[in-house]
Amino acid sequence: MDIKIDDLTGSDVAELLSEHIQSMKLHSPPESKHALDLEALRKPEITFWSAWEANELVGCVALQELNSQNGEIKSMKTASSHLRKGVAKRLLQFMIKEARERGYRRLSLETGSMDVFKPARRLYASLGFQYCKPFSGYSEDPNSVFMTKEL
Repeated sequence: MDIKIDDLTGSDVAELLSEHIQSMKLHSPPESKHALDLEALRKPEITFWSAWEANELVGCVALQELNSQNGEIKSMKTASSHLRKGVAKRLLQFMIKEARERGYRRLSLETGSMDVFKPARRLYASLGFQYCKPFSGYSEDPNSVFMTKEL
């Protein structure tokens, strides 16, 4: 799998992110939807990567710098035709490595509390993420779960 910084201009990436947003709308009430659209991902504090296998987009992930010591994983999504193939695990491992290289001390994320998000929560926990309180402007929400990993 080739993971590379992406400029968010390709139609494949736009389509995958649109699918991500639609999925969040199906499973999360509007006040609990924290998925970022293309425009929101173009902020200078966010780096976006796309993952490819043989010219086919298999997933994406973004890293938002919260401050010089903390980052947040955003918009991690696996293409539906590549689910259960280890794409998300490799993207998450890539994010952990990138955060360490940036000198972050902590990497955090927000995900849904509903059953549809259970596989994601298991993956995060398997790589050392632990449940935590809301961070960086998030507030307690029965539809959200917050996790963090000390680096």
